[in-house]
Amino acid sequence: MRRENPSDRSQPPQWLLRFFRWFCHPECVEDIEGDLLERFDLIVESHGEKKARRKFAWETLRLFRPGIIRPIDVNTSSIRPAMIRHNLLISYRGILQDKSTFLINLTGLSTGLACVLLIYLWVQDERLVDAFHEKDEQLYQVRSHRQLPSGYTDTWDIMPALLGEALKEQFPEVEEATQFSSEEENPRGVFSYGDQGFPAQGIYAASNFFEVFSFPLLIGDSKNVLADKGNIVISEALAQKWFSSPKNAIGKTIEWEHPFLGGVFKVSGVFQDLPSNTTEKFDLLLSLEVFLDAFDWAREWNGSSVETFLLLKKGTDIARFNERISPFFKDKSPDENIRRNTLFVQQYSHGYLYNRFENGKLTGGRIDYVYLFTGIGLFILLIACINFMNLSTARASTKMKQIGVKKTLGITRKSLINQFLCESTLITLLSGIIALVWVALFIPTFNQITGKDLVLTFETQLILPISLIILITGFIAGSYPAFYLSSLAPISILKGKFPTSLGELLARKGMVVLQFTLSILFIVGVLVIHEQMDYTLNKNLGYSRDHVMHFKRQASDYDPEVFLGRLKDIPGVIQTTQIASGSIINNPNKGTGFSWSGQESEADLMFLRPQVGYDFVETLGLELIAGRSFARTYGDETSKLLVNEAAAELIGRKNIIGRVINDGDFEKEIVGVVKNFHIKSLHEEIEPCIIRFSPRGRDVMVKIQSGREQETIEAISQIFKEFHPSYPFTFGFLDDEYERLYASEIRVASLSKYFSLLAIIISCLGLFGLATFTAEQRKKEIGIRKVLGASVRQLIQLLSADYTKMVLLSIAIAIPIAITLTHLWLQGFAYKIPLKGWLFVLATASTFLIAALTVSIQTYRAASVNPVECLKDE
Repeated sequence: MRRENPSDRSQPPQWLLRFFRWFCHPECVEDIEGDLLERFDLIVESHGEKKARRKFAWETLRLFRPGIIRPIDVNTSSIRPAMIRHNLLISYRGILQDKSTFLINLTGLSTGLACVLLIYLWVQDERLVDAFHEKDEQLYQVRSHRQLPSGYTDTWDIMPALLGEALKEQFPEVEEATQFSSEEENPRGVFSYGDQGFPAQGIYAASNFFEVFSFPLLIGDSKNVLADKGNIVISEALAQKWFSSPKNAIGKTIEWEHPFLGGVFKVSGVFQDLPSNTTEKFDLLLSLEVFLDAFDWAREWNGSSVETFLLLKKGTDIARFNERISPFFKDKSPDENIRRNTLFVQQYSHGYLYNRFENGKLTGGRIDYVYLFTGIGLFILLIACINFMNLSTARASTKMKQIGVKKTLGITRKSLINQFLCESTLITLLSGIIALVWVALFIPTFNQITGKDLVLTFETQLILPISLIILITGFIAGSYPAFYLSSLAPISILKGKFPTSLGELLARKGMVVLQFTLSILFIVGVLVIHEQMDYTLNKNLGYSRDHVMHFKRQASDYDPEVFLGRLKDIPGVIQTTQIASGSIINNPNKGTGFSWSGQESEADLMFLRPQVGYDFVETLGLELIAGRSFARTYGDETSKLLVNEAAAELIGRKNIIGRVINDGDFEKEIVGVVKNFHIKSLHEEIEPCIIRFSPRGRDVMVKIQSGREQETIEAISQIFKEFHPSYPFTFGFLDDEYERLYASEIRVASLSKYFSLLAIIISCLGLFGLATFTAEQRKKEIGIRKVLGASVRQLIQLLSADYTKMVLLSIAIAIPIAITLTHLWLQGFAYKIPLKGWLFVLATASTFLIAALTVSIQTYRAASVNPVECLKDE
């Protein structure tokens, strides 16, 4: 049924609509088109025109399949079976006649297609993260913007527990609201069954968690598995490991040791192991009420501790909804910082790819890498297609008489185009088969580099895109030679005149220039990324992370000082300390609540505020520039503070040692100033930091003597087991944790290195093929020049001059583009390398030398041939 079509209504892409009407069976056009347009209108109303147009394009392309495509009339079609067989035979003979060109094209296209297919698998996996939930299009996460006194707007996703139900009651667009605990508040530690304990990662979740999120329950009712505070829901893997089957797990009791939240919980349900494409990682779930009952502050409007998710009704205008909820906090809390929060929602499945906010504006995220690698894959394939086009048009003289005779006998241009496209498609199909073999062979290595778990499966949703990629590649690769060669005049051809026009030569040279321009961009990008990563991983962060072990001290009734003292007695231990929340790497403890006399702004300022123990400065090697550090000789240091230089600037450097400031309701004295150090990644500026003292931190850091790591770790492990007999000893090192902050950039650097190498190899393959053909075309000229006394060196210069000019032009074009693109990428780092000239010199020089070597090898062979061989007739 067709929709109405008023002039003011949004329209789908018309070229796609025409394409659909062209391929669709006439009997199905009207019904299917009506459904497509109706679906388009619904998506426009609920998600906007941009998403509706993307969905329309995808759904239209998915319809291009057997059963819907209109039948071909072989009696009237120019693509008759006999003609297809003839074209395939001609293509096969052409391949046998010119094996070197065929092998170059096959290698280039198969390599390019393999890159595209690997990147396609990776991109699809990225796009499907968190998108598997049944109500994905209705599922939104609540976030907030908070304007800081500095004027910068920060973005948060940790909300008060009261928010979910309040939004559901006040806004009719909200069908359901659910919540689960933030990363900092999640239940951790060892859960035990009988006399066996096991470490597990859990979350506190609202009772309707399984009704909103599509994590399948193998056993249990989604409505009541978390209704009782004494219930616990575990994963299939845990049920299998500890109870031999999910069925046996139901009704069993699991004990959790924790000073405030621990207790005995009954297994009420078992959920299917989480898919790899989910950002939420947990082994078990406890009721959110357990957490809220233990901490009264969590039930207040200024007690942010959970992430909040909404199921919105279909057709909700998201922009309008965001406007309505934006000022929601203005009258909810006496805390000025909470009242300054402005709420908004973001589709949950978009949060993985679109997660970078700068000053309150969404500026990208992992989607940048999706765009980057999609572009890289397409560029590599384009380079391979250019090789095919150039070699096909360059070798057109071998097919001239064939084309001339066919045209004289009445063969239409359309038939000739079909012949050339048939040849290019045949080679592309063969390349596609080889590419699939390469993908199957290299996908384990690709998974290792990317941290993915990709699998090449020949399912419908994968076969269709792969087939389209191969067919489109065949058309693009063969289009230029097909349309160019089929346009030649038969009279000129039969007279032996090959009409090499200026435009044709410029186009061919232009494609070579484009190839090497892209190759230089790849090489420059790899060098800049490598230099930035080297700078990042080796930069002095203001503290020493070498040989510093980090592990968690589990909750037990013992004095932490006794435990740390035992560790310090180990011969290989230099120093120990503790921190209350996480390691020093990317410490999440940030907030307000500090004030002092003479403060310029009445609004609360935001500070990093880690809580640490004795010997923190000494263990990490922080530079103390004034005052002292926390020390046992001064007794309990709870009323003392350390600040970094950035915080000292805000508070006022003059007479800062001994100055008293307010930490909430408590007065505390500043006893030391440390040099600025990086708590977060180099993507962010160093922030003001106030270091507080806590005698009972859970995270322990141990500085180990170099060269004695193995025996020291073993000794630490033994002492840990003495104090925590039922807990496994797991540890890491700060340098490894620091590298994990840049996992994405390191993977980009690694992948870019391989892709740039492939790009330059494919480009040189094409250049080698063109140089070979040029030498064959000019072999009589070479023979005459040798007879007249030309040296091999002079002949090499003559034959390679054109290619040298093209590579130099590529360098001239690529350098300004490379400077612009690398500068934009480096803007994502607050601390970055300067763009050094040698990076560009190295990239261009290496490209030039590789290209020159490729051409010189072939031209030397041609110039060294005996002139008698060059001058004799066939």
